[in-house]
Order: sequence, then C-alpha cells, then structure tokens
Amino acid sequence: MRDLNGKIAWVTGAGSGIGEAGAVALAREGASVVLTGRRKGALEAVAERINASGGGEAHVAAADLTKPAAVAKVAEAIRREHGRLDILVNNAGSNIPNRSWAQLNAEGIDALIAGNLTSAFYVVQAALPIMRAQKDGVLIHTASWAGRHIGPVSGPGYVAAKHGMVAMSHTINLEECQNGIRSSVLCPGEVATPILLNRPIPETPETMARMLQPQDMGALIAFIARQPAHVCINEVLISPTHNRGYIGAMQAMAARAGKG
Repeated sequence: MRDLNGKIAWVTGAGSGIGEAGAVALAREGASVVLTGRRKGALEAVAERINASGGGEAHVAAADLTKPAAVAKVAEAIRREHGRLDILVNNAGSNIPNRSWAQLNAEGIDALIAGNLTSAFYVVQAALPIMRAQKDGVLIHTASWAGRHIGPVSGPGYVAAKHGMVAMSHTINLEECQNGIRSSVLCPGEVATPILLNRPIPETPETMARMLQPQDMGALIAFIARQPAHVCINEVLISPTHNRGYIGAMQAMAARAGKG
C-alpha cells in the first residue's frame, strides 16, 4: 500500500457527505487536501476539522464546478502552489425533487446533467494535464448504484448522468493508462448523505441508519488512493446489506407466487 504522506489530493463536493468523509480519510493518511465546492462556509468547517486533528493539511478553494473557467482556476492554483496532483476525488453531484419524466422541465434537465456529468468532465479535463506531466495519478469518481442499475427512485436525469460518469471513468483508463494514470469509479447504493433530503419522500432516521454511511465511503476512497501505482481498481459496486431494492423485488416475487 502507498504512503500518502506529502501527497496532494483535490476533493470536489467536499463540504458534506462522501466528499467530506473522503477528504477526512485522506488527510488522516497524511495527504494534503484541497477542498472544492460552492459553499465556502461548509468547506471552511471541514478544513478546520481536518487541520485540528493532525495529519495532512486542508486548503479551501471554493468554486462553481459547472463553470469551466472556475474549475481551471482551481487546477492551476494547485499546480502553482503544490507542484503536483496525486489524487482527485471527483465527487460533486446533486439531484432535484421533481425528477420523473412527468415532472421534469428544461431547467431541471440542465441542472441534473451539469451538476452530475458536465462538471465531472470539467474537473477531469483540468486535472489530467498535471497528472500526465508527472506520469502518475489516481482519479476516484463518485457515481451511483444508479450508474449501473436503472430504477425509478433516482430519476432519469440522474440515472443517465451517472451512467455517463461510469463510462467516462473507463475511457480515462483506456487513454491514460499508458501515462501511469488510474481511474476508479464508485457505484454506491444508498448512502446517508444530505442529497437524500431532495427525494420526493424524505428519508427517516431509521432508514438512514441502515444505509451505507459517508465514513464507509471515505475508508474506501482512502483504500483506493493507497494502492500501488501498478494497480488500478476500475470500478466498485457497493451497497448496504439491507438493500431495499432487493427486498422490494423479493416481496413482489412472493406476492406473485401467492397469487399463483
């Protein structure tokens, strides 16, 4: 396993949830983390927590990742101030309450694709030149169970964007493996993060407790980041043991059997 002391990590969507947990886990391993997202106050709170706990340092670089110039500005600052970029956690994402085809409008479609796919492309485009120059780097993208399985809960825009992110990650390995760059895409089932508050029916504390927790994902991010340079973990599909999709399918099967 690699030692992350002195490594530079850029974490997007770092103000809460999986991004926050990933940043904390990487810093605990000794990496210096650059925290990016729209909410500067939330990022500063995460940075304060990291810097008070020892390990790697945290730096705040607030930006709207749907704006390519803003993304490029953060990447250039990382190159200028740190001289390298070893780890990218491409985690920023969002969803909306009115997400079904019957409810979607043009504004919602734009928000979903920009927030979950276009912005991810901008971040990769900005990070790759730094990693190519050093012939090393690992990118870790937060997609979703919805990036591999189509279902009604996440909505068509989110499902399509996360499928796109999965494909994006694999194309990075196709083109960049010869440059020592590795890309991993994570496809988690339900994770107890603030994004679930945007579901049409908000989750309860009881259901949230049964889900994957942000700390579980943070530990996974650190594990992937610590792999030696000759190892590429292409994709991880992970879910809670109490998988409501599976349970619903089994209940439907039992109901059909009872009627038969």
